[in-house]
Parts: sequence; C-alpha cells; structure tokens
Amino acid sequence: MIETPREIGMFLKEEYITSRLTYRGSMFSDEDLARPMVGIADSFTETTPGHTNLRLVSQYCKYGVYRGGGTPVEFGTIAPCDGVAQGHCGMHYILPSRDNIADGVELMTQAHRLDAIILVGSCDKIVPGMLMSAARMDIPSILINGGCMLHGQPFRNLKRTDATFPAEALGMHQAGELTRQEVADLEATCVPSGGSGQFYGTANTMGCLSEALGMSLPGTSAIPAAYTERERAAVRTGEAIMNLVERKITARQILTKDALENAVMFMLASGGSTNSVIHLCAIAHELGIDASFIIDTYDKYAGKIPLLAKIYPASRDYDMQDFYHAGGVYAVFREMKELIHLDAMTVTGKTVGENLEEFRWPYAPNPDMIRSMDNPHSTLPGLVIMRGNLAPDTGVAKPAGIAEEVRRFTGRAVCFDHEEDCLDAISNLKIKAGDVIVVRYEGPKGGPGMREMFRAMKLLKGQGLDKSTALITDGRFSGTNNGCFVGHISPEAAAGGPIALVKDGDLITIDVYKHELHLHVSDEELEKRRSEWHYEPQDLKGYLGRYIRTVSSASRGATLD
Repeated sequence: MIETPREIGMFLKEEYITSRLTYRGSMFSDEDLARPMVGIADSFTETTPGHTNLRLVSQYCKYGVYRGGGTPVEFGTIAPCDGVAQGHCGMHYILPSRDNIADGVELMTQAHRLDAIILVGSCDKIVPGMLMSAARMDIPSILINGGCMLHGQPFRNLKRTDATFPAEALGMHQAGELTRQEVADLEATCVPSGGSGQFYGTANTMGCLSEALGMSLPGTSAIPAAYTERERAAVRTGEAIMNLVERKITARQILTKDALENAVMFMLASGGSTNSVIHLCAIAHELGIDASFIIDTYDKYAGKIPLLAKIYPASRDYDMQDFYHAGGVYAVFREMKELIHLDAMTVTGKTVGENLEEFRWPYAPNPDMIRSMDNPHSTLPGLVIMRGNLAPDTGVAKPAGIAEEVRRFTGRAVCFDHEEDCLDAISNLKIKAGDVIVVRYEGPKGGPGMREMFRAMKLLKGQGLDKSTALITDGRFSGTNNGCFVGHISPEAAAGGPIALVKDGDLITIDVYKHELHLHVSDEELEKRRSEWHYEPQDLKGYLGRYIRTVSSASRGATLD
C-alpha cells in the first residue's frame, strides 16, 4: 500500500539517514526537512514560448510555499510544443507526451514521498498530463499555468493578429492575395511576447479548464505571461498549497463528478478546444470514472448552455488578453451560476459559490465578449458531440468556430490517408468548393498520436474556402481552427472504423445542429467495402511503438490501457 502524503518531518527519523544526508547535499537543513515538502513540477523549457517564463513563476511559487511554512523542492518535466513539432515526425509525439508527463510527475512525487505538489505548466499536453497525475496521486495539488501571449500587431483590416495567422496568410499567398514579403512581415510581428498563444487554443483552453475544475486559483488562468500579476498569482498559489496541506484537502476532493460537470459546462459556454473532450475523458479515467460520463455530460448540457463567450478563433475582435480583462473563467461562471455546481470544492479551500461571492475584478466588464444566458452569441453551445454512421463511437465539432453558412453541409468526399497528401492538395489548389476532405489513419493508433489538422484548415481559410468546404478526420484539431470540421472520429480508420471505407465522390453530410455526421452509402455497400479493406499496422520502435500497442480510442480519451 502506497502511503501518501508522507508523515511530516519523516526525514528527521534515524531510519531515513540516507535520505536526510542526500537532501543536505542539496543544501536543505534539518529545519527544511521538518516542514511539509512541496514539489514544484516545472515544465520550463527554452524550446517553447509558453514555457520560457515558468522558471520565474516557479520561483515565486517557492516564495509562497516558504511564506506558508513549507519547503519547496523543484523538479522538471518534458514539455514538447505543438507549434514547434509541426512536420512529418514531430507532431506524432505530442499527444503521447501527455501520458509520459503524467507518469513523470507521479514517479518523482511518489519516489520522494512529497506531501503536496504545485504543477507549473503551459501548452496543450502538459497541463492535462499534470492534472492526470494529480488525479492519480490524490495528494494536495494545485496548478498554475504560464499565461497567454500579448496581442500581435494589426494587419490590414485586423485590429490584432496572433501566432496562427501566418498559416492563413500562407494560404492567401497561395491564392495570390498576399506577397511573400507580407507573409514574412506578419511572421516577424505576430508574436510580441512569450506565452501560450493569444488565442483560445488547447493550451489556454486547458489552463482555463483547470480553473473551472477548481484546480487553479480563481482569476489566474488567463493572466498574460508578461503581466506581473502572473508572479503575484504564483506567490498566492504557493500559500494556497500550504492551506490545502494543513486542511488535508487532496486532489480527489476537488476533482469530483460535479467539478467535471462544471468544466464541461464552461467548455460549452466558452467554445474551448475540441481537445478538451479527450483530456477530460483522460482525467476522468484517472479518477476511476468512465469516459462515457464526460461524453454524456456534453450531451446533457448541450441543449441548455449557449455560447456565452467569444474568443478567437470564434471572434476576430477578442483574444485571451481581452478575456483576462473581461474577468475570465469566473466572469463566465457568474453568468451561468444557476446551472453550475456551486458547492464544488476548489483549491482555495472554499467552494465555487463562495469564490463567486468573493470574486472582485479590477477591470471593466465586457458585456459584448462575455454575454448573459438570455443574450448569447449563439444558441448552439461551443462544442458538440457528433454521431452517425461515420462516427458510431462519436466525433467532436466546434460550432463556435463554424460559420452559420456551413453548420449544415453536404459535399463530395476527397480522401487522403496522410496529412501530408492533404496539405499538398490544398497548397496546389486542388480542393474546390463543395469538397469534404477526409483525412484518415491519423488517429491514436493510426497516426500514431492523433496529429492536428490545423494547418489544413488555416490554408483553406486563407484561400477563402472555409465557408464552402469541410474537413473530417480521425485525427485532432487545434483550438485555433474555424471552418466546417469534425475531428476525433471513432472508431478510427486503423481500427476499421467507417471512415476507412469512404471513397472519393461519396456524399457526406455534416449537421452540427442535429449533431450528426452521415455518409450517404448503403449498409450493403459498406459491408462490401469492409470485406475488401485491409490495414497493416506500422512497425514502430521506441515510445511510439509502445504507444500504438496500448493506446485506447479517442472516444475514451486516448488513454494507455
């Protein structure tokens, strides 16, 4: 039986002489060892703009731990970046890294018998991986993210740009609307600071989702990385973890079914990344809760919660910096407090309802960005679970990023078995209005690792095809995408899902109003195609080889079984 947290001051006992002298070699005193030992799991890296400030954030977390009477001990985790990993090989490793991060945090924390853990991370897979480890270990835990980038420079008719816009600009260049120099100038000015993007992509979605779960302090997830408020929040985070230690409030007392439902409701109201569905399923899995609970919760509230907050890519007018000024997660919670579970516990040691009562914001509200339940941006929720003969085990769409003109769309299938072939076709202007691009064998096993199709969607938008084409895939999308798209189609092609049986020219209907994804081919014809279908799994070594053998379906969170 693993005993956590450890007994306070255990390293002062004689039987721990080796541990004690080893800690002394790391410059800790007996007084340090007599206090609660708080791990600082820090994903600082110089390879990723969302993580370059995390060393500083961790230092301020340490100050807070010292103030609260604890001893902080910092250790690192890996932190691969989606933006850097683009290309044939790198992107395969991003989703698989999530489970490696969860394992790494668990291994360090449990091996060193730490009393509590502060999770310091940003970017797409790091935050969910850290939350998975907290759910798994069930010790006092709290997460603080690194924050978003500042606005990019204006461009033509845009008030601001972001780190993803150059991909659209490349599509505009391919269509003859921009010069190569204009694309280069945009690339040089759209990233004015560090941080995890200016947009409501997966990184910022997961930071906000942590706050919605109750695992981050209210008002902290959307603080821009460049604001000194980020460091002040880190001090408060260090103090808060000591309060949790004193009161013996552990992660599983916070990560309850009510907390998961609050997070889903927030995703519906704010239009977060489609990847949040996978990661919430994975967190639920660590809690011993079946992934179907998350899927059912999305269905349960899809007709009750409209889109209340519009953040880019849902709106060109507002990005994450604006969302912070508007009040962030708790400003959205305030508008739907009649629906959320107000008695859910949080890392403040208080409930969501108590936090809401005390929530004060120094900036002016933005009623256009964050609207009320009776005046939403759209009656559709930000995310929906899709079903149909093409997705028997579900897919995910994001109405917040889909224009009204293509929320019901029927088109001709154009099939690609690899993302690269799809990108080549778009770049060479071979995709036409009325096409439904099918990108398959990019699921958890087939990819492997569910690569993101965001570049394809950005090129389509840049070429002006975002309102006349669609893209469906057993891979994933970034939270930055708009256009008509459905991802996470399960079963995936590599598992023999119906998406593997689609042929060029087949008619496909996407209806986000009805949450339906339908292939207009008879059951008899599909059975005939299935009898002729063959798939040879990739023979991969190393981590990806182990990943293929153990990963579950996207509909189950792509967890490792």
